[in-house]
Amino acid sequence: MSAPTQSGKKSTREAREATARRLLRSSLEHSYEPNLEIDWEAPLVDGAYGMPAHRVSLYGTELWDTLTEEQKVTLSIHEVCSVARVGLWFEIILMQMLLRYSYDRDPRSQHIQYALTEIADECRHSIMFAKMTERYGVPDYEPTWMTQQLGRLCKTVVSGPAMFAGTLVAEEITDQLQREGMRDETVQPLTRMVSKIHVTEEARHVRYAREELARLVPKANRLQRAVGRWLTAVMAHRIATNLIHPDVYRSVGLDPKQARAVARANPHHRDSLRWTARKLVPFLREQGMIGGPSEVLWRRAFLV
Repeated sequence: MSAPTQSGKKSTREAREATARRLLRSSLEHSYEPNLEIDWEAPLVDGAYGMPAHRVSLYGTELWDTLTEEQKVTLSIHEVCSVARVGLWFEIILMQMLLRYSYDRDPRSQHIQYALTEIADECRHSIMFAKMTERYGVPDYEPTWMTQQLGRLCKTVVSGPAMFAGTLVAEEITDQLQREGMRDETVQPLTRMVSKIHVTEEARHVRYAREELARLVPKANRLQRAVGRWLTAVMAHRIATNLIHPDVYRSVGLDPKQARAVARANPHHRDSLRWTARKLVPFLREQGMIGGPSEVLWRRAFLV
């Protein structure tokens, strides 16, 4: 019985190393330095949206129709910065989880060297999102106090399948929005370039997380899987419900509480949220990371 076990361990290790080698090679060939690649002093384009108009949370509502074109553009800029702020928040959590993951593992392995490379990518992305928000001149739309505290807990205790599943939630939701936005000529060039850089580099991060999750899930026992589903659901709910900060509506003179209620009830906005998770959800179901009682949180976040 021992030989197959050792063989299985070797096979897993070789698969990890093969993936990491490909990702490290891609990192050398297709990485960006945002401080050099983006002209942060370039003037913004008058009338260009911060994100595609049909992804703005109020799009399709009567309240949206009451806004002037200038107000719609303004709201889109505030919303894209709110989404970026949630991305920045989670990337800081992810960097800490990856550091903890790498702490007591063999740094000679390609697998861990790629984890360290991803940390470097995420550090640049966090600065890039911060600079974009600064350039647009919008407030800091930080997540709620409770979300911040849950983030502190996650970065400290989450590991195993939940770590990689949660990573995929944050990365794939923002990835879908950015893939669409970077091709849309109605969107500000600044947003499009930030999106291009993030999409290019996040593709490697998604590959790393998907493959590692697929390796870890079969080794988890029933309790570990159940806990992993709950932790992933909590992260998914917090990420999705914090994407659009209520205070963004102040930018166009709307009452945050009222406008948020309209957005939450907006069928088009709900469909957009499910659209962002259209590739993520089937994969996590396949891995057994969505299902059971915790699925209610996914539904409350309009991701399924």
